[in-house]
Amino acid sequence: MAKQFASHGDLEEKTVSFTEIGEGLYAFTAEGDPNSGVIIGDDSVLVVEAQATPRLARKVIESIRGVTDKPISHLVLTHFHAVRVLGASAYGAGEIIMSDAARAQVAERGQEDWDSEFGRFPRLFQGHEEIPGLTWPSLTFRDRMTVWLGNRRVDIFQPGRAHTAGDAVVWVPDQEVMFTGDIVEYHSACYCGDGHFGDWGRTLDRIMAFDPAAIAPGRGDALLGRDMVAKAVANTRDFVDSTYRPVARIAAGGGTIEQAAAAVRAECDPKFGDYAIYEHCLPFNIGRAWDEARGIDTPRIWTAERDRMMWDLLQK
Repeated sequence: MAKQFASHGDLEEKTVSFTEIGEGLYAFTAEGDPNSGVIIGDDSVLVVEAQATPRLARKVIESIRGVTDKPISHLVLTHFHAVRVLGASAYGAGEIIMSDAARAQVAERGQEDWDSEFGRFPRLFQGHEEIPGLTWPSLTFRDRMTVWLGNRRVDIFQPGRAHTAGDAVVWVPDQEVMFTGDIVEYHSACYCGDGHFGDWGRTLDRIMAFDPAAIAPGRGDALLGRDMVAKAVANTRDFVDSTYRPVARIAAGGGTIEQAAAAVRAECDPKFGDYAIYEHCLPFNIGRAWDEARGIDTPRIWTAERDRMMWDLLQK
């Protein structure tokens, strides 16, 4: 029997955690659903990642109001994916920040990504009727920028391509804490459908060069302490490599994408089969790995139609 498409079978509400990961720094997590981050400055708050809808964003805001009544002045979106950005209107932030590359991806493929993710994640688009349209930044940067929340410095920069070509991370130097978006995950599959396998490891190296004391990953629990950070980053690296390596081997040998999928399962199922959204991500990850192994540098745009085609081909 064919598996239910993507996350159509995932309908149970997740338990939310709001974990302090440094002084005035919090990770909003929900059992493998997309995370958000909170940075409290002297006079205002910066939020990292908006959630998929205004309704879900208000859950983040409710958690924020449990620890501060300061206004939300800035919203940083680490990349363009719909589940990260379409709740932005709920925050009322004066500045919405993305990298130049991420904004370009909104323009190039934002609507297609919205349609695609809406079809994959029914539960994450609760209240989608409130979404006013595509989320556009009010402020963009190339390479890096700094935001001052009073005396608190917040650095936003691109460490390299990984989950997407426009990935940014947020670094709070006074606490040595980083918000990585989906470059780093914890006990959750990495979604690699818009990824760059060959660059991902180098990007992780650049993150680790900061020696973070804690990380708020894209999905999964907050990573507290350098040992937990190192283990999660190593695990993320293993997931990415274990997905790409078998595909590249089969492609180089003239095999088929179906053979590549079997090879990925043989390597990844024993290690990652119980991770959040593992089955969901698998066909899209293999599809992108297959393209990259054959020299396609820019990920092809995922549409609702292409999603179904790849699922039916590889997720039997």
